[in-house]
Amino acid sequence: MVWAMAGLGLVILLLAGDALVKGAVNLALRLGIPALIVSLTIVAFGTSAPELLISVSAVLDNAPGIALGNVVGSNTANVLIVLGLPALLTGLHTSGCETRKNYNFMLAASVLFIALAFLGSFTWISALILLAALAAVLWDQMHEARAHRRDVKASLAARAAEAEPDVEVEGADPDMPVWKVVMYLTLGLVGLPLGAHLLVENATIIARTYGVSESVIGLTLVALGTSLPELATTVMAALRRQADVALGNVIGSNMFNLLAIIGIAALVGPIPVDDSFLTFDLWVMLGSALVLIPFVFLKWDMGRIWGAVLTALYLLYVTVVLF
Repeated sequence: MVWAMAGLGLVILLLAGDALVKGAVNLALRLGIPALIVSLTIVAFGTSAPELLISVSAVLDNAPGIALGNVVGSNTANVLIVLGLPALLTGLHTSGCETRKNYNFMLAASVLFIALAFLGSFTWISALILLAALAAVLWDQMHEARAHRRDVKASLAARAAEAEPDVEVEGADPDMPVWKVVMYLTLGLVGLPLGAHLLVENATIIARTYGVSESVIGLTLVALGTSLPELATTVMAALRRQADVALGNVIGSNMFNLLAIIGIAALVGPIPVDDSFLTFDLWVMLGSALVLIPFVFLKWDMGRIWGAVLTALYLLYVTVVLF
């Protein structure tokens, strides 16, 4: 029964997160907030809402191992399985992607996160440091996006005085009625805490029943479950030959997980770092991030062989963690 309830919590989380993004995006656009700001903030935060609510709920339920395991495990899964499986299926043309700047941000976030972990616990001070780094990254991204839009506008004006194209925002629907916006917001705001509570509570029971730590459950069951939206997005991007979307999705998600989710959760309560994270899991997370160097800097394509290697590495990691 606990497995079914944990699965139900995960399903509720994923559906509620999607509903919250749709509702928030359309409300923001109706209020006149620029699409650029919406895409860089509301969509980015909304798509990571399930992980955030799980981590906050885990800290409140005195299961901080699940919170930390969720973030570290999700980042490892994002590289090894979320990129590996689509690459195994169709291959990813990553040689055409320009993600070096964001990848450097992700590596810097990973190093900062590991350094703070070695203090023994993520406290409110650690939280402020992580959130300050997140604010710096968001400011840089917003500045770069505005500069890009100015360049596009100047180029179009020079050629034919055409109007600047609108920024495409995930979940935007200009014809969505107000009642539907309110419904999506309500479903998201009610469903997220409910799903998080169900998943954390039952995952904790599973951990105790099978004699494994909450950290292990967070690194495997919870982390893989919350990575399903990224996996679905990446598979669709691979099928559409949009490798930049796939790679950018993983890099952005990993950066947000490290800086925002633990940053916010640590404000709710301290998150102690188990020795197993310091000796193994954090280094696996960093190692999986470094695996991307040839695809980001050397412009290698991530073919099926690489996809098989990454997928096999993830299966090996889960086996080691569980057994």
